[in-house]
Amino acid sequence: MNAAPISETLKSEITTAMKAGDKERVSALRLILSELQKDAKEGAGDELAVLRRERKRRFEAAEAFREAGRPELAEAEEAEAAMIEQYLPAELSDERLREIVAAAIAESGAESAKDTGQVMKLAMAEVAGQADGKRVSAIAQESLNG
Repeated sequence: MNAAPISETLKSEITTAMKAGDKERVSALRLILSELQKDAKEGAGDELAVLRRERKRRFEAAEAFREAGRPELAEAEEAEAAMIEQYLPAELSDERLREIVAAAIAESGAESAKDTGQVMKLAMAEVAGQADGKRVSAIAQESLNG
C-alpha cells in the first residue's frame, strides 16, 4: 500500500464523518491523521508502522482502563483500535508465519535460540507489516527450541 493514500483516505473520511455528525469518529480519525503527519515530517514515512503503533497503544490503554474498573473507557479505546485496523493489511495466519520462519531458519542456517536475531531479520522483511513482531518472535523461538 502506498503511503499517501492512507492519509488522503483519512482526510476524506474525516470530511464524511463531519457531515454525518459523528464526533467520536472525527476525533479518532484526526488523531490518527495527526500521528501520520508527524511521522511524515520526521522523515520516517512508514504509515503502516505508525498505524500498528497507534493500534497497540489503544489496546494497552484499554487494558489499563479495564484494570482500573473503567470498562466504558476501555471500550472506547478498543473501538479506536478497530478503526485503525481498517487501514492495516490483513494479518498473516499462524500457518503462513510458520512457513516464513522455517524459510528464514533455512536461509540463515540458524540452529538455536541464540540465532533468533538472524531469523527475525529475514522473517520480518518477508512479513512486511502483516504480523506483529511478538507473534513472529514466538514462532521463531518455538521453531528453534523445538
